[in-house]
Amino acid sequence: MLLMPNKDWHWEFNAEHKTLSIALGSEMEFLTPYNAKLLIPDALQASEFSVEHAKFYMNMLEQLPKILTMSDAAIVQTALNATAAHFLLKPQMPKSWFFETSEECVYSEVGKLFQLTCNNQRVLALVVENSLQAATVLLLSPSCQLSGSKSLNQFDTIKVMHDRLQPARRVTRRHTAAA
Repeated sequence: MLLMPNKDWHWEFNAEHKTLSIALGSEMEFLTPYNAKLLIPDALQASEFSVEHAKFYMNMLEQLPKILTMSDAAIVQTALNATAAHFLLKPQMPKSWFFETSEECVYSEVGKLFQLTCNNQRVLALVVENSLQAATVLLLSPSCQLSGSKSLNQFDTIKVMHDRLQPARRVTRRHTAAA
């Protein structure tokens, strides 16, 4: 079951877990992976889940099942994290040097899925913010080892130049029926 936004939803900083959260009514809270150093100052105070936030979230709910096979819970988790990343994370400088250059020219837009290649590892990333030359992407793969001491975990964000984004190939699965 997909969660639909309502007037009771709001953002708050969860002091106990030290992360941004979304109160989804009086009895449910969703914790994002984003700590205080990643957040804009306004995210450290309680604020509304605005109409603009709801539109972005609903767009993600609509787009994600079209590009990935995911459970409803994973769709909601990804959509909420993407919404938080889009609206409440501090701007980043591109860190493209971690990733190989793509051999194909791509058109980047918010909600589009791409692959990034780092140290011969391919990972899936979702565009959550786009500008003329770079895109901020949300890592969908479990992790990505950037260097000996740096890594990204699922739902971490990184900004990369468009020439690092590689088209995500659809995997088609064959079903064989026994006679």
